[in-house]
Amino acid sequence: MKGVVTVKITFLGATHEVTGSYTLLEWMEGRYLIVDYGMTQGDDDYVNEPLPVSAEKIEYVLLTHAHIDHSGNLPLLYRNGFRGTIYCTAETMNLCTIMLADSAHIQESEALSQNKKNQRAGRPEVEPLYTAEDAAATMKLFQPCHYDKIYQIDEGLSIRFTDIGHLLGSASIECFLREGNEERTMVFSGDVGNINQPILNDPKPVRAADYLMIEATYGGRLHNIQEDPVAKLVDILSRTFKRGGSVIIPSFAVGRTQELLYFFREIKKNGLIPEYPDFPVYLDSPMANEATAVFLQCDTSCLDDETKKIMLEGDNPIWFDGLQTTTDSNESKALNSNTLPKVIIASGGMCEGGRIRHHLKHNLWNAANTILFVGYQSAGTLGRIIYDGAKEVKIYGDTIEVKAEVELLNGVSGHADQAGLLNWLDMFDRKPSYVFINHGDHDSCTALEEKIKTEKGLSCLAPYSGSSFDLIRGEWIKLTAPVFQSGKKEGTQNRIVKRAKKELNAYQEAVTAAEELLERIRNMKGHANHELRQLTQKIQMIK
Repeated sequence: MKGVVTVKITFLGATHEVTGSYTLLEWMEGRYLIVDYGMTQGDDDYVNEPLPVSAEKIEYVLLTHAHIDHSGNLPLLYRNGFRGTIYCTAETMNLCTIMLADSAHIQESEALSQNKKNQRAGRPEVEPLYTAEDAAATMKLFQPCHYDKIYQIDEGLSIRFTDIGHLLGSASIECFLREGNEERTMVFSGDVGNINQPILNDPKPVRAADYLMIEATYGGRLHNIQEDPVAKLVDILSRTFKRGGSVIIPSFAVGRTQELLYFFREIKKNGLIPEYPDFPVYLDSPMANEATAVFLQCDTSCLDDETKKIMLEGDNPIWFDGLQTTTDSNESKALNSNTLPKVIIASGGMCEGGRIRHHLKHNLWNAANTILFVGYQSAGTLGRIIYDGAKEVKIYGDTIEVKAEVELLNGVSGHADQAGLLNWLDMFDRKPSYVFINHGDHDSCTALEEKIKTEKGLSCLAPYSGSSFDLIRGEWIKLTAPVFQSGKKEGTQNRIVKRAKKELNAYQEAVTAAEELLERIRNMKGHANHELRQLTQKIQMIK
């Protein structure tokens, strides 16, 4: 041990942004590990500082879960010289085998496409961010861990994974750090799961921490917990099929797709759409097919009691009559020639890539169809642009009118909302002396920060990239200011203004509708009692 006691955390990625998670932890002066190393998706408003040390000096990666915004740059880390160990749960490792290979294929395909353009323009070739070989080599560095077991992985460093209920294998991670007579427990929440979701357990508590880094994806919002997702699905499917249309669902291949299959099984089993009992559901995502197999073969301790009960009865919780899978791009394209009412679940949850873009190109223009979003849409993504009400969008160079109905399935978020995050924090018996907020846009981070300070009485801050904190002394070593991407600052401010105006317009529309309803009621004086009672009941249903 050297003379200086050093345990330092440096915040690098997903600072005031929702994707691109990575955080550097230093212990024993000059020993380094990273928690997550994710890829940025959608708008990238802020400049993230690069790793302040070379990849070769990173000894460990602690991975909270398999989603690409947490794992997607691991092959790049390998490409740059990392040869340490990646610790995560077995389920996360199995999902990463699929997801990192798929991500590498995307990197290689995009580089190949760009190089064709560069060749025609006389520009130099570009290399992919990483290759399939890099992804395969990265997987050899994975070391699976069990939930709830403490692993001493090095001198002065032990870790424990706890089920956080966000994705199969997802975990919060406790780091038990010891140097000399000093001991600190640093907890990383990972992405905190929503409660009462199908298939997965609810987030499990961590009981003690000196410091906590908590995510804030929905740090400023509350989910609509009153909405039954199955009932909402039935309503959307019924009215779309009656129009002769199809329901197109952009879905994340891992996690959300399996939840949707669970819901569709319930709809089919219980005959909830009797007019269209045999409607087909097409799963158009090879990666989703592989991920579904991982779900069915996982350790059942990852599954909630209801799902375990279904499996013990010999049934498949995510399979049903009418489910069809596609294997190649020709089968995928052929779906758009099929004019019968149907459901297409396609890869590309934010519509930035994958087969969903092809389906959007062929279905957005048709007012009979419905585009159903089932997950978070980051600012700047095609999914967010469509959801925010764009009248037309560009897909594969073509301008496509948005005439289809656009819907959101509330109540299926894989992330805890503000109340869920605060409830999870309440479960600590020994509360952290300081809370760091990460993995949320600026508004979500600041909203959660204010709640934790005022309602929980805890010291709290959402730091920007490059900020570092001394976990032994309990003080900031460096606090950085936000650095905007070139040309982004004005755009970011404009988005905030536009969002505020949109919210105000929605409020005014609601007020106008309420005033018109009140005027109608006043004109109904003397109408039959049964008419008035029916109207009263309808009004009470939306209270």
